[in-house]
Amino acid sequence: MGETARPTIGDTSISAGNPWLFFAVTYAITWSFWLAAIALGVRFDSAAGLALLLVGLTGPGAAGVGFVYLVYDERGRADFWNRIRSVRRIGVAWFLVILLVPTVVTVVAGVVDVLFGGPGATLDEGVQEFGVTPLAILPALFFATLPPILEELGWRGYALDRLQMNWSALSASLILGVVWAVWHLPLFFVEGSFQAESVGFATTGFWLFMVGIVALSVTFTWVYNHTSRSILGIILLHGWVNFVSETVVVGDLFYYAHWVLLAVILTAVWGAKTLTSDEEVPRPPRPHDTRT
Repeated sequence: MGETARPTIGDTSISAGNPWLFFAVTYAITWSFWLAAIALGVRFDSAAGLALLLVGLTGPGAAGVGFVYLVYDERGRADFWNRIRSVRRIGVAWFLVILLVPTVVTVVAGVVDVLFGGPGATLDEGVQEFGVTPLAILPALFFATLPPILEELGWRGYALDRLQMNWSALSASLILGVVWAVWHLPLFFVEGSFQAESVGFATTGFWLFMVGIVALSVTFTWVYNHTSRSILGIILLHGWVNFVSETVVVGDLFYYAHWVLLAVILTAVWGAKTLTSDEEVPRPPRPHDTRT
């Protein structure tokens, strides 16, 4: 069940399990639809724009499932679906960690904002209107459910394992974080998207957003490696991060700075190699690693 031989000198074949091939396919799927939205001049808050947004969001997950079936045998495929279904992998303690970490980061960032003379943490306008218009909560619920599922089947469900085969947990997190951050780039040019309307391209907010995603990637790996590679746990964490950020507003500088600070603390406490107390990173079943 081991991997096929590595290519020799002069062999230009590419391993199907190479994470960069997965990234290329993911970008091709997502960006083809999001760039189409830019070319057509449609807004993401229109029916056509929303359709292009949603189909583009399937890129990481669709590629992740596809590569799992391409690279792994039945044991590896079963492992993938088990990591989506199994609640035991998370456990009560880490479920509490998943709920507490985004909440604590947001609250502490809000307190620090107040200490520096800012407004601190405030409820989003949609939440404030919830009592009058219950549907106002729908955007927060949307970003807390569908995008994490569609993304994490690929980012952590497939790519992180492949990266950690050759890099430390920290290096794998940073690589994946940069890829994940840049993947959002077309959204900054589509009217009606959060990135275009609330952040803007090449602004201070843009760079904070990008750096913040890379920092989040480190925290996600920390949880992933502590929960026996639970995809379900990461979907819950990603969803809760989105929900908290959509409902509680904190200044970008303090919000993202605290995610960076958390990433530094986690690395200092648990070590860059695995981001856990273990010497070895949790490993997936060995792939067949077919060639294209």
